[in-house]
Amino acid sequence: MEPLAPLTHERAGGREVDGLCCARVVSVRTGEFVHDGHRLVYDEYGSGPRPFLLLPGLMLPRSMHQPLAQALAERGNRVITLDLLGHGESDQPRDMWRYSMPIFGEQAIAALDHLEIEEAVVGGTSLGANVTLEAAARAPERLRGAVIEMPVLDNALLGCALAFTPLMVAVTFGAPVSRIVSRIMARVPRGVSHLTDVGLDWISRDPAPSAAVLQGIFFGRAAPPRHERARIETRSLVIGHGRDPVHPFSDSDMLVRELRHGRLIEANSILELRLAPARLTGEIARFLDECWRSPAAEGADERRASA
Repeated sequence: MEPLAPLTHERAGGREVDGLCCARVVSVRTGEFVHDGHRLVYDEYGSGPRPFLLLPGLMLPRSMHQPLAQALAERGNRVITLDLLGHGESDQPRDMWRYSMPIFGEQAIAALDHLEIEEAVVGGTSLGANVTLEAAARAPERLRGAVIEMPVLDNALLGCALAFTPLMVAVTFGAPVSRIVSRIMARVPRGVSHLTDVGLDWISRDPAPSAAVLQGIFFGRAAPPRHERARIETRSLVIGHGRDPVHPFSDSDMLVRELRHGRLIEANSILELRLAPARLTGEIARFLDECWRSPAAEGADERRASA
């Protein structure tokens, strides 16, 4: 399959982050590539030598991260948002064996290969956070840093079972009804708000690939096991928050203790980065600055030198 010609347009900046005005024109380019026989779609915000691959949550489109990508691109970063297989505008096969965290990790690295990026910061939310861990475990030499928001690890087992088992049953055994609902939601006009549009896109999904994604993830490993996470040398920023059984703060706290070069930030809620993003956007922007100011393996080199 030949990739489509990329679409490029520009958006004028004009955003304030931590009191700093970051007005600049940011180009936005949509492209696609083929990995393992399937088409994956991405957006690229800005340009330059500081790439940041940003991955969305479970069954959410890459547009979930549009405001964050725009804000970080205005700060001089080249931000790539990717629809993993079964998500957004990427291909959506109906075979559950095509979906797993290690496979998603391969796709993240394949995006860097396609864009000829030797080294990048990689980050994501929820599912995207766990995929970031897979990428760090699989190809640590490709990661300059990692931004891990709301990881789903050991302490989330019960919350995930309660939250997603009914959804998996609904899209599997209630597919005819779910398909009617998705078709109705696909016709609802967009444009009220960014979050509303993302929610409508989520509800409008075809239930068959949704069921395959959920089954593939639930019957595979949720993330690299503890002994693999403990070997990750990548400089990492972990963002966690409380009062959410699917993304318990205890998982974020545990992960930072496991990672050799991790730092923890507590969000006020799951919605802070979506509704009042200035503080967390500023923290992420500063972390990206740190990642590109010093060598990625600096901490690992210091540890080996002192051993």
